[in-house]
Amino acid sequence: MKLTLFYDRPLHDSAAYYYELAKESRGKAAGLVKAIEETEKELGKAKKAKKKAARVKREKEWYGKFHFAFTSGGRLMLGGRNAQQNDLLFAKHMDDADLFFHADIQGASAVILKGGAELPAKAGEAGRQELAEAAQFAASFSKAWLNGNASVDVYAVRKGQVSKHAAGGFVPTGAFAISGERTWFRGTKLALRMGTGEKGLAIIPEVSPVKLQNPLVLVPSRAGKDKGALAKSLAKRYGAHPDELLEILPNGRTKTQVLG
Repeated sequence: MKLTLFYDRPLHDSAAYYYELAKESRGKAAGLVKAIEETEKELGKAKKAKKKAARVKREKEWYGKFHFAFTSGGRLMLGGRNAQQNDLLFAKHMDDADLFFHADIQGASAVILKGGAELPAKAGEAGRQELAEAAQFAASFSKAWLNGNASVDVYAVRKGQVSKHAAGGFVPTGAFAISGERTWFRGTKLALRMGTGEKGLAIIPEVSPVKLQNPLVLVPSRAGKDKGALAKSLAKRYGAHPDELLEILPNGRTKTQVLG
């Protein structure tokens, strides 16, 4: 290290000069450290903002207010989240080409399979597969999940067999009078699969062959997590808000299984 001394000045002047120079350097170094710390803070905020922006959102269409999923054949399944929505689905969204599914238990979602009435007339495994998916969807969003049941019977009928009017009787909100022969899906397993698909966060019947990213299987279990705790854990897994999960999960305790 070389030092220049001012030969025409007293020695203490040179010492004072280098003292001030060192003091200035220390100040610059402290300022640099502070600037680095501030930059790191801003980078941390940016990463958090990016992570928040990358949250998996569920598709927001007109049917988003109901329980919904798409079959492996691309047909829309709609289920009421409460008694009022059950009535709304039947009154406003069920057409003659649709099928009505309901678990054989008091307290269940009314599920409509759009275009489902065409499937029984179609020969082949694909049609039976979609019907099985709709049946499992209806089973899973029924009180059977809250009861911790492993399976429940489900039936399907056409629009003309469903009514809000029963001869000599009262049909309460969310309930229906069914006439004629029913198509039964006996012992339908209660199970759903959750993950991310092309349209964001999805919850589909476990029997569906549709592939999802980061999938989990959900089944009812009295030893499982309650709905609130499950929503919080799934929100962390999928980067979603817990309230969004509360809207789409079945009522009751649930056990999850990670798929490879």
